[in-house]
Amino acid sequence: MVLQRCRSDDNRGPKSSSILVLRGYTDAMDQTRVVEELNRRGYADLGPILASKDAAALTALYSEDDAFRSRIVMRRHGFGEGEYKYFANPLPNQVSALRESLYSFLSPIANQWQENIGADLRFPETHDEMLARCHAAGQTRPTPLILKYGKGDYNCLHQDLYGEHMFPLQVVILLSDVHDFEGGEFVLTEQRPRMQSRVEVVKLRMGHGVVFAVNERPKQGTRGYYRVKMRHGVSQLRSGERYTLGIIFHDAA
Repeated sequence: MVLQRCRSDDNRGPKSSSILVLRGYTDAMDQTRVVEELNRRGYADLGPILASKDAAALTALYSEDDAFRSRIVMRRHGFGEGEYKYFANPLPNQVSALRESLYSFLSPIANQWQENIGADLRFPETHDEMLARCHAAGQTRPTPLILKYGKGDYNCLHQDLYGEHMFPLQVVILLSDVHDFEGGEFVLTEQRPRMQSRVEVVKLRMGHGVVFAVNERPKQGTRGYYRVKMRHGVSQLRSGERYTLGIIFHDAA
């Protein structure tokens, strides 16, 4: 799938064409398969989302500081090694289109999860409504980000919560070619009640995405559904450089 090339000088430009392309892509997704994989293991492969030239354009954007609201050096906070930057508003066209379209695809799944765990809260149909809910509660800072890793860098297991209002699913997309680095596997852990944690290692290709649980997810047991807690991170890079795009659907306080 090819989207309009992202440039810092067209962040405020029209987004409709990108959104329509993405909606066509999400309409073609096998939602049944995605739901089954999410319910079985807490994550699902979304396949190719960005064309290689679009992934490269987003990687190149990382050096343009005016596109971002903040830069985080992981070592300073005990998060690991490496760094990442949060996009500023208005988001780049591609990132905004991804966020809106993927949210529409995932919100029915999120609401089914809420029903499974017996929670009363339901998520709105559109991402604009989700952001309005966040902003009314003081969560106004955009959370999509690009993460940059070099040799020896890694990301400790964590959760991207950011505030009271949290959408339970998020997406990560690999922006680098797999031949440009070694190591740097995406890692997920599932913390099960009264049991040892389970670990998954997810291999991605350039432009491919994975959706996964932000915090808790419902798991089917012999007596119905119960909650398991998920965390995610990145293993140490042995060589090269690795960039990823993170799509989080709630904003930060």
